[in-house]
Amino acid sequence: MTKQIWLNLPVNNVEKSKKFFINIGFSFNEEYCNEHSACMLVGEKNFVVMLFERSMFATFVQNAIVDTQLHAEMLISIDAESRNEVEELAQKVEEAGGVLFAKPAENQGWMYGCGFSDLDGHRWNILFMDYDKLKN
Repeated sequence: MTKQIWLNLPVNNVEKSKKFFINIGFSFNEEYCNEHSACMLVGEKNFVVMLFERSMFATFVQNAIVDTQLHAEMLISIDAESRNEVEELAQKVEEAGGVLFAKPAENQGWMYGCGFSDLDGHRWNILFMDYDKLKN
């Protein structure tokens, strides 16, 4: 059975994307990084997000790559430990050159989060989920 899952994303410039994600707090497994790809680690369980140069990514999917300025391909959600962490990450995203498409705000009475686009237009959201409020 499946032991692991990872996400593959096309990027225009691996080094610039890697620098962006390092600046907002992510780490990389350098053993699997080169000029055409980078292995980003997310969360306590080190979920793998592979950043691939667009031309290399195209050989994997054998399909047109979506224009992220016109279309959403997916929304990648990551959790935060607090409202403050959401706000800090939002600030880091802007300082690193990303775009906030949804500023930090309360959502549905039990979540606090924001949404951002990375350098290649992939959409991410950061959520602090207060489960005590969900139960009430």
